[in-house]
Amino acid sequence: MNRSTHENRTFLRAALCAPLMAMLAACVTSETLPLPKVNPIQATTQIPEAELLDVGVHVFDTNIPAAIKDDEEALAKKRIFPEVRSAEAGYMPGLLRATLESSGQWGAVRVVPEKAIVDVTVDGTIVSSTGARLVLRINVADSMGRVWIKDKEYSGEADLGSYKTEAALRARDPFQNVYSAIANDMLAARQALTATDRRDIHRVTGLRFANDFAPEAARGYLATDAQGMTSVVRLPAEGDPVMTRVARIRERDLAVIDTVDSYYANFSDKVEDSYGSFRRVSQEEIEKEDRARASARTRTVLGAAAVLASVLVPDQCASGDYTCRNVQSAARTAGAVGGVAGVMSGIRKYSEAKVHAEALKELADTFRAEVTPQVVEVEGRTLKLTGTAEEQYREWRELLRQIRIEETGGIDAAAPGANGSAPTPPSVSRTE
Repeated sequence: MNRSTHENRTFLRAALCAPLMAMLAACVTSETLPLPKVNPIQATTQIPEAELLDVGVHVFDTNIPAAIKDDEEALAKKRIFPEVRSAEAGYMPGLLRATLESSGQWGAVRVVPEKAIVDVTVDGTIVSSTGARLVLRINVADSMGRVWIKDKEYSGEADLGSYKTEAALRARDPFQNVYSAIANDMLAARQALTATDRRDIHRVTGLRFANDFAPEAARGYLATDAQGMTSVVRLPAEGDPVMTRVARIRERDLAVIDTVDSYYANFSDKVEDSYGSFRRVSQEEIEKEDRARASARTRTVLGAAAVLASVLVPDQCASGDYTCRNVQSAARTAGAVGGVAGVMSGIRKYSEAKVHAEALKELADTFRAEVTPQVVEVEGRTLKLTGTAEEQYREWRELLRQIRIEETGGIDAAAPGANGSAPTPPSVSRTE
């Protein structure tokens, strides 16, 4: 066999192997190791009640870009489904609440309305959320105005072990590490405070509530400096009748906050299974889509290269060497056919990726159908606890002010305000 024939047969083998290489590349998968588990640090000693801080977790910001909020296609490309995000905004705070409660490091931990006055408040923004990865931006501050955590992003990959069975998914959230990391950072911030600091937070919380509902009676107890830090100037006299009434109102307010919290707990229970399934299949679809796109790129590039090589193969056969020319022609044909097959395979993979993306959107639509508003009754008033829960809670606060005015016969309300005039009682209807 002459050198020319040998070289062309070598090219023939390469041309035939190119599509096979593409297919083999598509079949290669990397092994995913289990994520190390991060758990909230547990309390080992009993914390004095005066230093046991209550925590209020606000509903998270959905962070849906305003520029594309009505563009379903653009949102889908970013893996944002508004209905799912809205559900996550109420569901994720419950997971953080459960994590904080499980540590035994805090007092009452609740999902609370924006206007609720508590010792420590947590605000969160959903930066990114898919079944494969979660990123949250967290802010934490206490009632004195001290910032504990500022705009810190917590991110994590899904623990695929949680997706194996329904029982595993209920036992541990795929992103529990993210919530545990937040809880542990909050604990570190609390431990950096002195016992006096923690007691002062409690006092300021109570006096801020009093100042909100009876400003004329609570005037002069608190002061706020230029940095926004609020401190206690003096304490009310023991047995002060106005402050005693405010304390009773505070108890009623906490009962309403408990109701709001129980709504979110019930909401979480209701959507847990469907949302868990959504995230599990979402993770699978994302993995398939990414794998399909990678395979499509490989197949298309190698296929195109095979076609190009078959066209550009040099003519190295002697004029009378028909055996060489037959081998060369076969190599060109095989290369072209194999290359075209590789390109078509890549196109099919791109189509497959699109199907997975559409499946993900359909899952989001299915999940949306299971997320419905709920209505609860609180002391004769009907509160619609959905996105308007904040407005309903503001109405409830107005009702509490009205109750205070009724209990005092308008005496407190008639006291001069900061500008020397008597404040006008709020007009709030009360359902008996």
